[in-house]
Amino acid sequence: MTTMIGTLRRQAQTAPIFSAWIIFLLSLLVVGLISAARVLWVGLDVTNLSNTVPWGLWITVDLSAIALGAGAFSLSTIVYIFRVKSFAPIARIAVFVGFVGYTSAMLALVMDIGRPDRFWHPMVFWNVHSVLWEITMCVVFYSMVLVFELAPAVLESRIVVQRFPRGPKLAHFLHRFTPVVSVVGLGLSLLHQSSLGATYGVLVARPLWFKPSLPVLFILSAVAAGATVTLGLTVFYENLVRERQINTRLRNLLAAFAGLMMLAYLYLKLWDFLATSYYSHLPARANDSTLLESTTPYGVTFWWIEIILGALVPAIILLTPRLRRQDIWLVLAALLAMAGIIVNRWNVTLSGLVVPMDWSPGAAELFAVQKYTPTAPEWGVALGVLGYALLMLTLGLRYLPLFPKDDAHH
Repeated sequence: MTTMIGTLRRQAQTAPIFSAWIIFLLSLLVVGLISAARVLWVGLDVTNLSNTVPWGLWITVDLSAIALGAGAFSLSTIVYIFRVKSFAPIARIAVFVGFVGYTSAMLALVMDIGRPDRFWHPMVFWNVHSVLWEITMCVVFYSMVLVFELAPAVLESRIVVQRFPRGPKLAHFLHRFTPVVSVVGLGLSLLHQSSLGATYGVLVARPLWFKPSLPVLFILSAVAAGATVTLGLTVFYENLVRERQINTRLRNLLAAFAGLMMLAYLYLKLWDFLATSYYSHLPARANDSTLLESTTPYGVTFWWIEIILGALVPAIILLTPRLRRQDIWLVLAALLAMAGIIVNRWNVTLSGLVVPMDWSPGAAELFAVQKYTPTAPEWGVALGVLGYALLMLTLGLRYLPLFPKDDAHH
């Protein structure tokens, strides 16, 4: 009785804050809808995208959202394929974050393709020689997997049960197929994450991109960042509701898993740098790197945000027992990992596009760097996608049973 009274009192105290937060998120959605309507009405002319720089802010939002949702397939694999039951309490929130990430990416892609009315073309007109076609098919099918995995949580929510009492029974029936669905989801997501890196890595004409390590780097960075963000979001939510949702042992295991994945990513990243820029010398790549670092902040963002703040510091926090016991440090690790993955996807995309393909020493004044700065409509659409993602996370944490109550221990 005392616990119930305390819960009701906290809800009454936070109601005005929650309402203000929802209004703020809805305002972001309105900005996004207005910007999207302008893009759809006028076309991509309202953006700074061009034939030479066709990818920019929106593709960064797409790649980042998908990477941050990678905790869904990695943690689901641990629970349902490797049968590590101690990770089970975190599986639903991981799947939900993955669902939000993938649907956010789809919203960005709707604007980025220029002709959203033709979204169905890849599913009808197959181009099996295109990496982008394979990515499209994986996104479509893996999104279906995420809907299936999230369905039990929706069916067991109080809002659905009040209107559909048989919801929990149907949820239990669907849950029996989760291991099989997880195997399918693992294959689709691995193909998808690696193919995103291969999209850049197979392009011989872009020396800064062309490397076989990018597919693996994309997978490792996504798994590390996705698991870290899932843990950070869980800890942040625990502080909001003032109640532990996962026990200390699971918290430590998840932090260790994310930290080790971050170290694996850093290890491969180090060897990627050494193999392409230290132990070997490809004139085209060296020239492009020199031009890039002399005309853009790429060098600073690569070392300080991608490597140190976005990967090394989170790894230290996650693997240091004294630090990961404190909530503030885990939330900080999640924020830094999120910033690191966003800057990484931006750097990978723009580094190969802003450097002209035919630039050569002594002719820099003839082939200037192809600069790119997002326009207001581009930022507006990105803010709308952010508003959608935060609104979905807010409503999901408030109304869906994402954490089994009997598994949380203080």
